[in-house]
Formats: sequence, structure tokens, C-alpha cells
Amino acid sequence: MLRREVRLRWRTCTLRLLALCLAALLCTHLSAELRRKSLTQPGPIVKVPPKEPGVELYNRRIEEVPSKRQVIYVRRNSKAASQGRPGGSTGVRRRDPLQPARWYIDLQPWADPSHSLEDEARRFLHYITKSQIACPHLVTNGLTDHYVDSVKPWTVCLDNKFSLAHQIRSKQCRVYSLGLGDDDNIFEFSMASGGCEVHRFDPSIPSPHIHEAERLWHHRLSVDWRDPNPAIAPHRLHSNTKKLKTILNEFGHWKIDVLKADMESAEWKILENLILEGVMEQIGQLVLEIHLHWPGFEVSGNDSSVVRYWYSLFKELEHKDFKLFFTYKDLTKPQIFLKKDLFNASSCYILSWVNTRWT
Repeated sequence: MLRREVRLRWRTCTLRLLALCLAALLCTHLSAELRRKSLTQPGPIVKVPPKEPGVELYNRRIEEVPSKRQVIYVRRNSKAASQGRPGGSTGVRRRDPLQPARWYIDLQPWADPSHSLEDEARRFLHYITKSQIACPHLVTNGLTDHYVDSVKPWTVCLDNKFSLAHQIRSKQCRVYSLGLGDDDNIFEFSMASGGCEVHRFDPSIPSPHIHEAERLWHHRLSVDWRDPNPAIAPHRLHSNTKKLKTILNEFGHWKIDVLKADMESAEWKILENLILEGVMEQIGQLVLEIHLHWPGFEVSGNDSSVVRYWYSLFKELEHKDFKLFFTYKDLTKPQIFLKKDLFNASSCYILSWVNTRWT
């Protein structure tokens, strides 16, 4: 009888212990579930006002005594550039941060199995001298449509089917001009007088930033295909060079309606960088001077490989929906192609593309 009573008490204690364990396990599970829901539940939405276009100069030591034309802080009061034109869209898309970075461009197949320079040059020259799309409304050297024989014909397309004409009318167009000490600024002044926000980058100007006119700024910056080495102190650098993507981020700009570039043979590596980093999607029209008398800075390989590389860069633009609408052969420059006399080619051409996504 005693043995039976002990067995019943032991069974009762065991059941109570199991019930307590089950309750503790259930409480732990409920607590973890409530914590997970509290972490994943979205908080209140905070509206952040969009950045206004302009240049934000951060607190820094003033290198020189400011003159009347020096800009210390530049900011324009205007509508956010992301609004685009009324009733439409510029078609510009921000780069997807999850998209994997590219490290090299896709080279096109050889023009001929022989890999000869003549075949590569013939294909390349045919490509850059034939327009891919018609633009009924071409404007040379800015919005004044003033052409001077001694000035390079920097040409944009103001056809209504593309966004630039609408952006100009709404005073929301932005122009970037990349140069190296060129005195030809008619294009920049004309675009600024027509209502565009113009930023000219030239490492030879005396001050870090100069406000030349209401909508024209000069910056002592040289656009490069790489950022400066962080291990080198800034005061030891010969010039202030940055990638265009870095400048866009620092200035708070996410689109350029017109990018004009005359980089004296640095254009090939800069163009490659813009393609690899996805900056071309942020550009509406590209007006570029190319130089063909030598391969260009840090472009290696034999002559055939160099021309194939040039051609592949332009095919990359085509794959991003850029269409060539203007081509100009500069007869004032030496008529040589990679130091050779080939197909009566010039050493310098000016080419204009339009991003057909920006409609």
C-alpha cells in the first residue's frame, strides 16, 4: 500500500514538472515572437525634403582671400530636379545599389580574323562619322545658336521628343563642362544665359570656386577616372582630381542634362569609368571631343587592340540607349590616326550623343 502511494506521488510530481517545463517553453516562444514583430514593424514615415540643386561647400579652411567673384556657398532656390518636366519624366534612373560593380568593359569581336589595324580603323571611323539618329533641331555653341568658325561646334539636340528642350523651358537643366584650361567658353556662357545651371571644371582657375554669372560656376577640379590615393596628403597632390561620380555625390546632384568634355586624350579612361560605375544613366546628352593621334592616357596594347577598345566603348554607349546625332571632323588638327596616315582621318573629332531613355 505504501509502495503504491509513493508511486502515485512520484507520477504526480513528474506531471507537474512536465507542465511547468511546457509552460516555460511556451512563454519563451511567445516572448521571442513578440520581440520579432516589434523589430520588423515599420516605424513612422519621416519625409525628408529633397536636396536643392547647387553646390554644398562644407566647412573648410579658406585657402585664399575671397574676391568679389569667389563662391563660398552656392545654392539655388528651385524645384527639386527629380520632378522632371511637367506631366512627364526625364527617364533618368538611379543606379541600383544591389547591382554588382563592373570591372571591365565588354570588348567587341575583332573586325576581321586578321586583327589588322586597317580593318579596325575602317570600322571605327565608319561608326563615328555616321549619325545614328536624326535631330531636326540642332543648336551649336549653346542656346544662342551663334556659330563662329574659329570656335569648336559643341552641339546639342533640342528636339521636343527629348527632355533637354523641356528642362530648359522649365529652368531645370544642368550642364557639366569638363576641360583643361581651354579659353573657349562660349558654350558654357550661352547655356547659362539660356537658363541652365552650368558647372565648369578646370584645374587651372585661380580660386577653388568662382561664381561667374547667375547660373555659371567654375570649380578648380580635374575630373579623372580614379579618386586620389587616400594615403597621399591632400597638400602634396599636384591637383585636385576626383571621379565624376564622387563630384555628383558631393554636390548633391543626381542627373546631368548635358555633359561636355574636352579632356585632351583622358576622355577614353574617363568614359570607361562612367560606363563601369553606371554614371552614364544619369546623363541626358554627351558632347565629347575625342583624340586619335595616340592611344590616350593609360590605354595599352598594340594599335589594333587600342582601336578595338575605342570602338567597344562607343558600343557600350549604344547598349545604354545613347544614339549619335552629330559628328564633326576637325580639319584644323593634324590628319593622322595613331601617328599614321589612314583613310584621310583627322586626329580630332567632336561627337554628340543623346540618351533616348530621356524622353
